[in-house]
Amino acid sequence: MQFSDIIGQKEVKEQLAELIQHNRLSHALLFIGKEGSGALPLALSFAQYVVCEKVNGKHSFQSGPSLFGDPEPQTSNIKPQIDSCGVCPACTKAQQLVHPDIHFSYPTVTKKAGEKPIATDFIVEWRDFIRLNPYGNLFDWIEMIKEKENSQGKITARECDEIIRKLSLKSFESEYKILIMWMPEELDKEGNKLLKIIEEPPPNTLFILITENEELVLPTIVSRCQLIKVPALEIKEIEEALVSRNKTEASVARQVASVSEGNYHEALQLVQHAEEDWQALLREWLNAILKTGPVAQTKWVEEISRLGREKQKQFLRYFNHLLEQAIHLKATGHAPGAFGTEKDFAERLNKIAGIEQQQAIIEELDRASYYIERNAHGKMLFHALTIKLYHIIQDKIVFLMD
Repeated sequence: MQFSDIIGQKEVKEQLAELIQHNRLSHALLFIGKEGSGALPLALSFAQYVVCEKVNGKHSFQSGPSLFGDPEPQTSNIKPQIDSCGVCPACTKAQQLVHPDIHFSYPTVTKKAGEKPIATDFIVEWRDFIRLNPYGNLFDWIEMIKEKENSQGKITARECDEIIRKLSLKSFESEYKILIMWMPEELDKEGNKLLKIIEEPPPNTLFILITENEELVLPTIVSRCQLIKVPALEIKEIEEALVSRNKTEASVARQVASVSEGNYHEALQLVQHAEEDWQALLREWLNAILKTGPVAQTKWVEEISRLGREKQKQFLRYFNHLLEQAIHLKATGHAPGAFGTEKDFAERLNKIAGIEQQQAIIEELDRASYYIERNAHGKMLFHALTIKLYHIIQDKIVFLMD
C-alpha cells in the first residue's frame, strides 16, 4: 500500500516522509486516529515506504566518481522520494503483506477452550481483511475471525512473547525490522511485557502502533512513542472517495459524507443502507413519544430492535446529524449539511426543542451508541431512550406530520 492509496491526510503523509528524509525516525511511533480516519492504512503505507528499495537508496547512484570514467551523477536536482515506488521487490512483498521483515500484531479470539492464540494463527484472514476492508474497525475484524457469539478480541500474553522472539532475530532483507500493532488498547496488563523492548529495542527495530483511543493504551507504552495524530477526514475527501473508489452516485455520496463525521468506514456502511428511510423511522419515533403514546412506542421499539446493531448505530447517527443541522439553522439561519427534506425536518426539530434540549438529546444518543457498541440489549436501551427523550422535550410538543 502506498501513500497515494490513502484518502486525504496530505499533511500526515508529508510528516511521515520527512521523518525518513531528515533522519528523525523514532524507534516507536503511535498513530492516533479515530475509526475511519485511515490510521491503519497510513501505518501500512509508511512501513512500505521504510522498506522501499528506492527510498532507502539500494538502487540509487553510488556516491563519488565513477570507477568507469562516467560523469558524476548530478544529485542537486533530484527530488526526495515522497512515496514508495510500488514496484521494487520490497514494495511488492509489503503490498501483499508477506515481507519477511514486517510483522503484524492484532487482537485475536480464542476458538477452543484453553487455547492461547497468536497473530500468525490468523495471518491469512488478516491479509484478506486488509485487502477487502482497509478502513474496517475492530468489530468487522472480530466478526470475520470469530466462531462463536460474544467473542472478545485481545492481544494475549503469548502474543507479547512471540513479538519479543520475532524482534530478537536478525532482519532478512530490509535494514529495518518492523512491528505493526493494531489496537494496542486491547493489550491490558500483558503490554508490560513489551516495555523493555520498546524502550531498548534491538538495532534498526521499528514499532508502529495504531490506536483509536490513546487513553486506553497503557501510559507506559504511550510515553515511549512518538505520537502521529491522524485527523478525521474532510467531508469533501469522503465524498470524492465514495464516487471514485466505491462508484457511489454523486448525490448519495454528498449526503452520506455530510453525515459520516469524517469516518470513511461509516460512510461505506451508510452507502450500503442508503435506501433506508431513516427520516420516516425518526418521524414515527418522535410522534410515538409526543403523540400516540406507550402502545406506539412499544411497537416502534420492537421494529428498531430487529434492525441489528450496525443499523441502530446508523439511525442514531442520522438523528444526531439532523439535530446538529437544527442547531446550525437556529444559530446562523443556515443548515450547511442538510440535503433534500432535511432542512424542513431540522426546522420542525427546532419547534420541538431549543438548543439546550437538542444538545441534551445529542448526549443521550451518543451514550446510546456507546452502549450499542458494547452489546447492550436493544429493546431495553431504546425503551429507556424513549423515556429520556420524552422528559427532555415534553414541554415543547409539535406533531411531525408527513
